[in-house]
Amino acid sequence: MNQIRYTYKHEVPPNKIDLPGNENAGHADHWAILTENISEDVPNWLQAMLNNPSLPNGLIKSHPSDNKLLIANDTPCHIKQILSLENGTPKAFINAFPAVDSPYGVECQIERIIRCNATSDAILRLKTKDGTIIYAFDQLYAINHTEYKTPKTYYVNLSAWAYNIKPSNQEETILIDDPIAIRYHRAFNDIVSANNGQVPDDVEEQIRTWTPTDLTDGESLAPVEINFGHSCIYLFGETFGQEDEAWCQGQVLGISRDSFFDKELMLFDVVILKEPDATPLVVRIAAMADETTQAIKVNDFIQANIWLQAAIYAQNQRP
Repeated sequence: MNQIRYTYKHEVPPNKIDLPGNENAGHADHWAILTENISEDVPNWLQAMLNNPSLPNGLIKSHPSDNKLLIANDTPCHIKQILSLENGTPKAFINAFPAVDSPYGVECQIERIIRCNATSDAILRLKTKDGTIIYAFDQLYAINHTEYKTPKTYYVNLSAWAYNIKPSNQEETILIDDPIAIRYHRAFNDIVSANNGQVPDDVEEQIRTWTPTDLTDGESLAPVEINFGHSCIYLFGETFGQEDEAWCQGQVLGISRDSFFDKELMLFDVVILKEPDATPLVVRIAAMADETTQAIKVNDFIQANIWLQAAIYAQNQRP
């Protein structure tokens, strides 16, 4: 007799922590990335975006029942603005922030949400399949918040604004002289190189049986100098309610240009985490175009202070 087995996964809304309005950091520092004249430029930008607004679609096309309207513009770098609704008509301004669209992301579960209901600001605590913890500001919380479930897995697009971005410090190195660590490092590099740059599924087993082919035993265990300036690192913020303010270092995979009203921008596609047996974490980072950012080239390693953003769309999710 054939047996039919069902796997049942109980999904519930993620745990939410309320952040009172007077403790919410707001977006003044984020607008300051783009202008030194916030009091004049931001109201002008908010008015100008209303000339060509669009309605972002998150996990659902209809708007939630709390009578909030989210509008944006169809440009890579734009403003998202939240308005209150009354009888289906925009009534009052609630919040606005600059946003960056990104084609890159990673599959995560939403472990926790830190939110401010008054402004619809929210920071998602995300956990990737390999256990990495990421904190990111939710661009679409105003329209997505009723849909989130845990432990459901979502594909999360990740982008950022850079407060500053510059080439990494190439002078930061560390000397490894432990024989076990040296052997592992050299074996790993040899195996990946022989596999066309890909990490094989049985890499740990191959490392255990690895023997040097072009070096003597003494040479294979010689001290190794590792350049930290060539590392991919992501560190989220330590302040509660500001964990989306991060520091990162990584390698530039691609560069493009964009504009934000009259501001010229550089868009850097940067891998900020790259670990064996884990999906690389790539983020599109927007930065002001200046002498420093325009000198950065593809394959350069950079370091930056960023405001990390997340967006979760229905069309990106697995059935």
